[in-house]
Amino acid sequence: MKKRYSIIWFALVIALASCRKYVEIDQLSIRTLKYTSDFRNTMNNNNVLEGTFSYPILSGDDTEITDATRQNSLGDILGNVYSWAPKYTSESQSDGDWEKQYKTIYVCNEVLEGVLTSQDGTEAEKQRIYAEALVHRAYAYLILVNMYGKQFNAATASTDLGIPLLTTPSLYTKLNRTPIAAVYALILKDLSTSISRLPAIADYNVRPSKVSAYAIFAKTYLNMRDFNNAALYADSALALQSALLDLKAYESAPGTIPVRLSNPEIIFSKISSVVYPAISLSSDLLASLGTTDLRYKLFSDVRSRFGSQFSSSFAGRASCRYLINEFVINNGPTVPEMMLIKAECLARAGKTTDAMNIVNGLRIKRFTTANYLALSAANASDALRIIVEEKRREFFGTGMRWFDQKRLNQDSEFALTKNRSFKGVNYTLQPNSNLYLYPVGDKYILLNPELEQNPR
Repeated sequence: MKKRYSIIWFALVIALASCRKYVEIDQLSIRTLKYTSDFRNTMNNNNVLEGTFSYPILSGDDTEITDATRQNSLGDILGNVYSWAPKYTSESQSDGDWEKQYKTIYVCNEVLEGVLTSQDGTEAEKQRIYAEALVHRAYAYLILVNMYGKQFNAATASTDLGIPLLTTPSLYTKLNRTPIAAVYALILKDLSTSISRLPAIADYNVRPSKVSAYAIFAKTYLNMRDFNNAALYADSALALQSALLDLKAYESAPGTIPVRLSNPEIIFSKISSVVYPAISLSSDLLASLGTTDLRYKLFSDVRSRFGSQFSSSFAGRASCRYLINEFVINNGPTVPEMMLIKAECLARAGKTTDAMNIVNGLRIKRFTTANYLALSAANASDALRIIVEEKRREFFGTGMRWFDQKRLNQDSEFALTKNRSFKGVNYTLQPNSNLYLYPVGDKYILLNPELEQNPR
């Protein structure tokens, strides 16, 4: 008999804990979720809850892997991701990004089911833990629906296939794919429910707070093309947290850039599930960066920085963000992202000057005084183009570009055909192609026949 919980693959200790409601006493060697402190400790498990995605780092057009040594080191799954293949995994292989997010959702559902009736904690503690689980779950679903579902389109969202929507920790839930609109409705509901229960700023940026909920609201509404609400929530986030790192202070000492827990730009710390070393940058991105941009100087480097990852003939540059202080890539909500979301929404509303003021407020922190030059836009359309380019420069190597690439296909001026060559074969990604939808792993469909595959 096929097992319905094949999607869950989650930590067995947590899974066993879900069975405690059927017994009268705790089993030996198993700590069940009983006290409020148990749920707090569960929500402190950053190994589970802080992880996000990794495949988009390879998919986006800020990455360009032309070096033969680096291409050959990718392996079959990552090679498929990089070449936008119809399938990524075989029937026996797992999809790490899919599993990571559903593991987060499972843990959150465990907490949401039990924390409010847990023992010994105060009501305020229980409500806060409950709200944190809602925010983590909302963010996991936002990632999943934008990787495996179609881009939100108000006209078709009620019928477009989204992802399995699991709201309880039951291991025997059917895994039919919920429409895009329903997934977004749950994300917005989770965030709305969480706000009143959260502090404005968390003690540590790995924990959800009002500012992180506002930031996820902004990202969600941006994907829904509700630019008014996206701007309002970006503004709400920036009202609580707006500090920027001035990269001039780190030009000669990149090792002193603050780690993620003390980085004032990071609103909600989320890190790539896997760090791919030596991800080379596309030639058009490098041309856009220029050589005086401190992001070019600090966050990219030549072959010698990466040892034997590249062949001796490699003459490009690769992202080295993960080599600075911590072996992680942060791709959670940040102050710069909120600034650029607000700027985009202002440009779309025709407020060219206001939009460019925000862009330049960011850029002045990304150049030495001698090299800084404020940008100007001829009109709102020009401002929007500049903002999209600036966002690409700000977040290269994090995987965030892939989501903008997919989202901006709905704007004719940004709907571009992408090409890349991999192991002697040329590949093309057309605007709005079904290949923008990541394939659901065959392994999961075999075990759960109701789980539909994306069109290819």
